[in-house]
Amino acid sequence: MNTVKKLAEPIPGFALALAIALLAKIIEGLLPIHLIGASVIALFIGMIINHFRKPGAMLTSGLKFTSKKVLKLAIILLGASLNISIILEVGKMSLCVMVFTLFTCFGIGHFVGKALKINWKLSNLISAGTGICGGSAIAAIAPVIDAEDTDIAYSMSATFIFDMAMIVLFPIIGRAMRLSDMAYGLWAGTAVNDTSSVVAAGYAFSEAAGDFATMVKLTRTLSIIPTVIIFALISAHIKKKEAAAVLETNSDIKPHFSITKIFPWFILGFIALAAINSFGVIPGTVSSGMKEVSKFLMVAALAAIGLNTSFKDMKKSGIAPMLHGFIISALVVIVAIAVEYFMGIV
Repeated sequence: MNTVKKLAEPIPGFALALAIALLAKIIEGLLPIHLIGASVIALFIGMIINHFRKPGAMLTSGLKFTSKKVLKLAIILLGASLNISIILEVGKMSLCVMVFTLFTCFGIGHFVGKALKINWKLSNLISAGTGICGGSAIAAIAPVIDAEDTDIAYSMSATFIFDMAMIVLFPIIGRAMRLSDMAYGLWAGTAVNDTSSVVAAGYAFSEAAGDFATMVKLTRTLSIIPTVIIFALISAHIKKKEAAAVLETNSDIKPHFSITKIFPWFILGFIALAAINSFGVIPGTVSSGMKEVSKFLMVAALAAIGLNTSFKDMKKSGIAPMLHGFIISALVVIVAIAVEYFMGIV
């Protein structure tokens, strides 16, 4: 009986997250122009609900299950929509631009975060959202570094706000600079954050630019794999130091540290599905279906994160995280077009 009760415990919270996800998808579909994704809508709906009424004890277990376990499942299923061979199709030029933009995000972002006195988890989540692929990257890295829901919500918000500006400004700037479809597509694909925003900014310029920008964006998504593994190693190093400190402070206490417990095993599932899909083993309809399930579960996970996030808690962080997001996003935009210029693409 206790087992049944334990299994049923997450249902109310999970059901609420699914309901909000469904509402967010409906709202997304009703928008005349696809400027904002369902993930961000669900996050804000959850935060608004939390502002007026915080979730009770009955929902706690299900919301935690959705924001942690379901989120990891969504990342695993995302792998089925990716094809590693895309890297070869897009070519070395996009990879070269991405190397510089990723270095800008995590290299300069580290020092910007320190200067603004932002905790390293929030700082790197903002950098990941800016440098890789918005919400998906933030969602993949968050469980690896044990990020707080507030950090996830803030990093998503910082990424989203700048994306809205780029959707409007990119086509205008691209035409003013007389960029070719390929040059603009490469720029948008490497500098705009979220997938939906890349699509919106790309096709606003031209269909060819939109196609190329989308392909570049998918290539960026693959950088989730090495990034998550690197952050897992960083997290392992930090926890090992903490365990050693506990041992030095009190020899009677045994430090609890295990690499197997903190390793992001879910990323192996992501890699496995991406590899299988690259060999054409997964039928197209199944692959697209798994992608839709992944996207919906990610929306539900972000709804749960929103329900656990208070506007009051976010206010305590001040304007610094938003300023961090603005600085890094602006630098990525400049670095991406500068690299294209020196490569002779522009």
